[in-house]
Amino acid sequence: MSQPRETRPEPAPRDRYPDALRAMALLVVVFGHWLATLPRLDEGLMVETDHLLVVWEGAGVLTWVVQVVPLFVFVSAAVSADGVRRRLSDGHRQLHWWASRALALARPTVTYLAVLGAVALFSRVTGGRFLEPLNHSLTIHLWFLLMLLGVQALLPLCVRADRRWGLGAVAGLVTIAALVDLLRAGPGSPGDLLRLGEHVTDHATVLGWLNLLVVWLLPQQLGLAWRQGRFSGTGTGLVLIALGLVWLGATVSSGYPLAMVDGEVGGRSNLLPPTLALMGVMWLQVGSVLAFESPARRLLARRPVSRVVTILGALGMPLYLWHKFAELPAAWLGERLGAPFDAGMPGEVGFWWGRLVWILLCVLMVTPVMAAVVAFEVRRRRDIVSATGTRAILAGGVALFAGILVSMALGAVPGALIGLLGVAAASRLLRAHPQPRLAVDQA
Repeated sequence: MSQPRETRPEPAPRDRYPDALRAMALLVVVFGHWLATLPRLDEGLMVETDHLLVVWEGAGVLTWVVQVVPLFVFVSAAVSADGVRRRLSDGHRQLHWWASRALALARPTVTYLAVLGAVALFSRVTGGRFLEPLNHSLTIHLWFLLMLLGVQALLPLCVRADRRWGLGAVAGLVTIAALVDLLRAGPGSPGDLLRLGEHVTDHATVLGWLNLLVVWLLPQQLGLAWRQGRFSGTGTGLVLIALGLVWLGATVSSGYPLAMVDGEVGGRSNLLPPTLALMGVMWLQVGSVLAFESPARRLLARRPVSRVVTILGALGMPLYLWHKFAELPAAWLGERLGAPFDAGMPGEVGFWWGRLVWILLCVLMVTPVMAAVVAFEVRRRRDIVSATGTRAILAGGVALFAGILVSMALGAVPGALIGLLGVAAASRLLRAHPQPRLAVDQA
């Protein structure tokens, strides 16, 4: 008599809500970057670019919405939480997982910097005009990759902190960040606390850079706590939204800058290094995740919406890398069409019409760029196994960080070419040698 076959339980369906959050954040970043770039024309030719926040200080309020990097970190931590806990319980090294994540980011970044470097060389040889006005704009967005890899390297510590202290770990990070800002400000009297933000951002200290780690670990710690069910519900979400609005109002009133992006290194900035004010955006975003979860899940139950989220998820990394590159052909096309994408200064007639024209040009030109990138990526080998040796992983991580930092600091010329050396080295160091014939997913 034959024995009945053992049936394996079907895997749980993929939770599309985190995917939708990342897709939404991606679109906000892409359109926010295009909105902030202000091309300047002289007799119909683009000669330079401005940044929206430089010419219009009031636009800083917009960054309370478009600064969605905390949301990326929050969702990434929530999605990765179970895998991290499983690997820690099984005695597997988290460093191997990090190597696979770093390699997955390094490989497409090599392609981006190689193409950008080739365009830079071609522009220099032919005397092209479009590259110089957009030079730093084409690489500065790579900072997100560094920050994400940096906090993800500390995921095991955050998981252990969540296990031991729960939401106390969140409170601890907030307390440390507050102490760093207080020490940075050095208030001499209780009255100085009312101008805390002014004193903090007027004093550049090495201590302030501690918050580069502490503040960006906060959304990761919150994401782990959310995954564990330590807070949830529409009511909690509304409370966090209210907290975020009060937090932002209080910090800006005390002298912190209005904008949550850009700024001067060590100067008037909420980002370089991060400050207490930036946490207000985090409360807003986490609160919104909770407050809109129920209607969002009902919407995601519709197949067309779920399909769009799936497509955006697959295009996430390529679109983030290449959306700034699309500004080059957008400027070229705008010139050829005589499009009014230089709309003057904020407040002038036609300013927002000019912004719309520029964004439409970018959308139009990002389409062939993405088509070419996707066509290349689908032919790229996907079963690359990451390195397991500690030295190789550490060396690869250093090379990756150094290459991206150089690219950010020097722009497309000469940063892309110099940075390419570091990122290409990282791509090689972070993979196993030799590659096994049948690669195994180590994630």
